[in-house]
Amino acid sequence: MAFLSPGQILRGEKGGVPTNLEGWMLFIHPDFLWNTSLAGKITRYEYFAYSSNEALFLSNKEETIVNGLVKNIRDEYDSNIDKFSQDIMISHLETLLNYAERFYQRQFITRKKSNHQILEKLEKVLSAYFNNDDLITKGLPSVQYISDTLNVSKGYLRSLLKTLTGQSTQQHIHDKLIEKAKEKLSTTNLSVSEIAYALGFEHPQSFSKLFKTKTKVSPLEFRASFN
Repeated sequence: MAFLSPGQILRGEKGGVPTNLEGWMLFIHPDFLWNTSLAGKITRYEYFAYSSNEALFLSNKEETIVNGLVKNIRDEYDSNIDKFSQDIMISHLETLLNYAERFYQRQFITRKKSNHQILEKLEKVLSAYFNNDDLITKGLPSVQYISDTLNVSKGYLRSLLKTLTGQSTQQHIHDKLIEKAKEKLSTTNLSVSEIAYALGFEHPQSFSKLFKTKTKVSPLEFRASFN
């Protein structure tokens, strides 16, 4: 089960498609959501930004639930339209999206092997990046760079990490940064400014502020604790 957001393109290819392929597609016009409770909530469903290879794999029970909700929407759509029709369909649609959110959270937990492989790759990517001498010219790694390197969408990676570690992708980047900063503070005589520049910061003050936010002590206070 996959979700498309407005502006995304759905494309099919000829050949190689099983003849017994079946299913359904539910298209929602933006005007249908206008002035409804769901209009202000729909952006919270991050799976609309996931890639097609990050689809939701439903169990038989979950598939029955989803198909039942879609049938309710279809039945309401095919019945005589009255002043309650939109509200009822919106209610079914919101329930469908909430179930999808629940099922994705379940998938993050149950697909342990593939998800933990992503965590292992994330650690390797961050370690390689911060051990690279070009860090001073490239600057800090962006969330987009990390997700592209791991071949997952930003939204999927963020949701996966939040579920498994309780932290965002940016927080993981900062944790690796602080780990590297602690190493330099405790094993070299480089000044705080030199360490900040070496770690990709344009302004040493930004580095010191982040370091203190993460560790509750300043870089100099941390270094002094080793003397």
